[in-house]
Amino acid sequence: MVESQDLYLSSRGSHNSPIPYMLRTTAFVTTALTIAGGSWYVAVNMTSASDLTAIYNCSAFFAYAFSIPLLKDKFRFDKIFSVAVAIAGVLIVAYGDARPTKHGGHSGGSVGGRPPPEEGPNNRALGNIVIGVGSVLYGLYEVLYKKYACPPEGTSPGRGMIFAMAFGSMIGCFTLSVLWIPLPILHFTGIEVFELPHGEAAWMLVISTLSNAVFSGSFLVLISLTSPVLSSVAALLTIFIVAVVDWLLKGEKLSSAAIIGGLLIIAAFLLLSWSTYREMDEERRKRNEDEIPASDVDEEE
Repeated sequence: MVESQDLYLSSRGSHNSPIPYMLRTTAFVTTALTIAGGSWYVAVNMTSASDLTAIYNCSAFFAYAFSIPLLKDKFRFDKIFSVAVAIAGVLIVAYGDARPTKHGGHSGGSVGGRPPPEEGPNNRALGNIVIGVGSVLYGLYEVLYKKYACPPEGTSPGRGMIFAMAFGSMIGCFTLSVLWIPLPILHFTGIEVFELPHGEAAWMLVISTLSNAVFSGSFLVLISLTSPVLSSVAALLTIFIVAVVDWLLKGEKLSSAAIIGGLLIIAAFLLLSWSTYREMDEERRKRNEDEIPASDVDEEE
């Protein structure tokens, strides 16, 4: 059903095993996700936190750009406007505050909180290029997942959620069974030395992993039920949520830039939600009109 993108399989298609297709799709999509996510960690020590936040979260724009040719999405002004408002909110949060930027990424985590180094980031231009490539690839990953690993339109929400969680588990299995291979090479060559976390770091890692699992699962479900563009803009809400959590737990006052930028992101999410709802409702009514009952056709004949 996922491979053919048909709700009802033909007799020939029902005899084909879905395993080879799902294995290829999992490897393809997970590789794109890994490269996109890895670019964030490569660039974090090369560029400023503000540039990192602003450039990486432009993936919402690239998700829409890839959706037009790959998913055959229509060019809609309300979607373009919503994405532009969301990116404007990110830019205000990233560059409108004199304090070090603290932000939520697509993984749902936060970064920042330490004073910036006096010498400033090294290789800032290269870091911006790396995170720019990562932003493009993350938008592409969202669209590839929607096109190749989601049930066709018309599938019940329950089945869509179950399949999204199943595919998320397949991503985890592929990561655990294949993507660990470079780690020993990096460790023994001295390029990147790894060690097991201890004490508080271990507990923080466990909490971060569990939080990321919840975020990633919810993110895949949202893409499956709606669209990559809406899901990407929804992920930007974590930027404002991090600022609110800091205010509630640590007493750090919300800056005017964080409030204005956060409100813009929330407004963009609400606008895009309404636009997506209207678009999905139009498609549903069109499908209902096209599905002429066989009995009616027989009566006309």
